[in-house]
Amino acid sequence: MSEVLLETKSICKEFPGVRALKGVDFKVHAGEIHSLCGENGAGKSTLMKILSGLYPYPSYSGEILMDGKLSRFSSTLDSTKSGIAIVYQELSLVPEMNVAENIFLGRESSIAGLVKLNAMRTAARELLARLGLAVSPESKIAELSIGERQLIEIAKALSQNPRVLILDEPTSALSQKETQTLIQILKKLRAQGLGIVLITHKLDEIFALSDRITVLRDGQGIGTWLVSETNQDKVITSMVGRELKDFYPKTQRTYGNILFEVRDLKVRHAKLPHRNVVDGVSWSVKKGEILGFAGLMGSGRTEMLMGIFGALRTTGQILIDGKALKMGSPAAAFRYGLSLASEDRKKYGLVLDYSVQKNITLSGLNKVSQWGVLSPSMESHISGQYVEKMGIKIPSLETPVKNLSGGNQQKVVLSKCLLNAPRVLFLDEPTRGIDIGAKAEIYNRIHQLAAEGLSIVMVSSELPELLGVCDRILVLCEGQITDELSRADATEEKIMRAATRFQSKIQKQHEAVL
Repeated sequence: MSEVLLETKSICKEFPGVRALKGVDFKVHAGEIHSLCGENGAGKSTLMKILSGLYPYPSYSGEILMDGKLSRFSSTLDSTKSGIAIVYQELSLVPEMNVAENIFLGRESSIAGLVKLNAMRTAARELLARLGLAVSPESKIAELSIGERQLIEIAKALSQNPRVLILDEPTSALSQKETQTLIQILKKLRAQGLGIVLITHKLDEIFALSDRITVLRDGQGIGTWLVSETNQDKVITSMVGRELKDFYPKTQRTYGNILFEVRDLKVRHAKLPHRNVVDGVSWSVKKGEILGFAGLMGSGRTEMLMGIFGALRTTGQILIDGKALKMGSPAAAFRYGLSLASEDRKKYGLVLDYSVQKNITLSGLNKVSQWGVLSPSMESHISGQYVEKMGIKIPSLETPVKNLSGGNQQKVVLSKCLLNAPRVLFLDEPTRGIDIGAKAEIYNRIHQLAAEGLSIVMVSSELPELLGVCDRILVLCEGQITDELSRADATEEKIMRAATRFQSKIQKQHEAVL
């Protein structure tokens, strides 16, 4: 076994009323990828924040050793200087600044107080090339997709030349192609002797990449295994404390007639008004059907949903029960019985400082009011029903939603979407950043809703998720539908072939940009 770069011994961390870590031991060796697994709330993020210096000594007990020597970080700068770099799931980029400025923020190259912009751009371009990211160093962060921003965060971490790199859900916002690129980069970094800590809920990636796996549950270390010594079922059981059966529901449903339909839908680019990001798509979904959309980042999946909901300019027809709708705004979509759970729940789906109760009822205040006056008792009763129905784990309805795990936050978003009894539910990346147990619960809930007659349109970057949940899958590439697959016929290979149909043209365009 190679040398130990980083080690924790008996790490304990307490918050008011909660013991988040209970004597955790953990080691990272040079030239290994060590995955840290556990459900949301298991203590993974708390441990990483201690290692990054975000929770400084002595706010915790136990020891951190770098190269066998005791290290006590009083700040994030101390951790960085020791050779630890971390990429959090919550991005920390400055939207108004460009890529190069963000990568070297606080560490700008300068002479006599003057920033060496050309040197920064050159170094940034080299880092972006290592990650296979076709973005100009002068591009504003605000203009980039979530997946591109994630890769910029990783480039920023690598610019610090770390010995230990910690990645918290690094592929949650990446397309299949971007994920494969990142996997190759991580393998190269491992070969160069870097110690990598990978935190992810995607078990396929864990077993494809990792050398060792450690599982935390309820703040305690359950065990550490070589990948060759375990399997996915054992890891899941260790994470949730029970055997998780029927991860993807196996249900037989009878579909009704076509409920929702779009014809020749074109969606204009948000920044380039003369360009269509979705270019003339037509499709429909039946009552009680789960329709999935696959595609690479930038294929137009999210933009299509945003266009349907009036957040982007569109042309074409949108119909319910064969009748054309007068759309043009999210409020209009809402009135017609459409509801959307967006890909960025914290930005578009929740008011983080509000309570669970207020978030659930926010989209249906008329249902919790009498004569125009909000009724606290009605609000409490209705939100309590959804908390029970969705299995939201909270100490109180007054708990701020920002304090919940990702899985419970997503259940609040779904409750909010369902409050007004929509006819069509649109789900954009519904399980992004959610643990295994919460995913299984949400999959089951999706199937229950479909069995009750709700039409569901689901966008996901996780191909196993689409294959396991959806009745039918449409593939988008460069704003066009390139294939339609039934659940019985769909495979990852077929989906990727359709998703990259115009890839040579896209590559030429990217090369022209660079």
